[in-house]
Amino acid sequence: MTSGGEPAPPSPAMRAAGAIVSIAIIAGAIVAALYVTRIYYVYPRTDDAYVRANMIAVAPHVSGPIVKLPIVDNQHVKKGDLLFVVDPRPYQAALEELTAKLDLTNLEIKALTDAINAAEAEQKRREADLAYDKQYLGRIEPLLAKHFVTANDVFDARSRVHAAEAAVDNARSEVRKAQNQLGQLGDINARRKAAEAAVFNARLNVDYCYVYAPFDGLVTNLNISVGQYANEGKDVLSLVDDRTWYVMANFRENFLDHIRPGMSVDVYLLSYPERRFRGRVQGVGWALYQQNGATVDGLPAVEPTLNWVRLSQRFPVRIVLEDRDPQHPFRTGQTAVVTIEGFRH
Repeated sequence: MTSGGEPAPPSPAMRAAGAIVSIAIIAGAIVAALYVTRIYYVYPRTDDAYVRANMIAVAPHVSGPIVKLPIVDNQHVKKGDLLFVVDPRPYQAALEELTAKLDLTNLEIKALTDAINAAEAEQKRREADLAYDKQYLGRIEPLLAKHFVTANDVFDARSRVHAAEAAVDNARSEVRKAQNQLGQLGDINARRKAAEAAVFNARLNVDYCYVYAPFDGLVTNLNISVGQYANEGKDVLSLVDDRTWYVMANFRENFLDHIRPGMSVDVYLLSYPERRFRGRVQGVGWALYQQNGATVDGLPAVEPTLNWVRLSQRFPVRIVLEDRDPQHPFRTGQTAVVTIEGFRH
């Protein structure tokens, strides 16, 4: 301290040391900021992400009361497992009726085939009669000039020829009529084909009464019991596709240039905070619905905005989960935190 009691001014060495420390702190802050910024963009991260799985609504192709329901809500089912049965009895009766009609159709086809054969035989007989009558007329016409036959004999012969020709035309018409009734088109019989199609459709309806799981899945939203009337095309239950699970992560648009399909992803779920899951970017969404600019009553709706206020849009990034853990099952809707790790193997 000085003689007046005031503190002594710092020495040049202390001032230099303080300047160095200050510069080091500022440089460190800059380096840390650059590093954090690099990490922030090179390895994008978001907690606006949720687990998803594809889901279908299961509906029957036929209507009727449910007579069998061997599943319960939230049950895991395998592909081909029976989900429920619609009463098949009316459809089985229709199948039997149409099968009987098919048998009758086959008998009718046989009878029509026999009728065609008979008509063709009659046509041949008529053609033979016509040939004989023409030959007879050809023999007696020269004899008229020699007065070996009378004009009436020639007239009768000609009449028989005309009658035979008409009989042949009628026989040919009967053959065509029988062929049309048979319904044969090349190698296909239209009558049999229609009856077989009706039987096939009826058999399909019987099969549709038994509804099976189309893939390995999880039953959800099952709120019915045996006896419930199922309507054709109306949802009975929902089935979560358990084959593929993914995370839909919403990233701000300024991160999209650093996200590519195939990149590895670290995934943490709030349900299992101590368990890390691995995923891979499948793709980045191509479009968002924007209310601003949508057409209202034929005119574009443009919301007033301030030019200096810009909010980043968020685009969905689909991340396929690659590892499963039976002790930590996925559930659609779980909250996730994801970090894009880049192309790592």
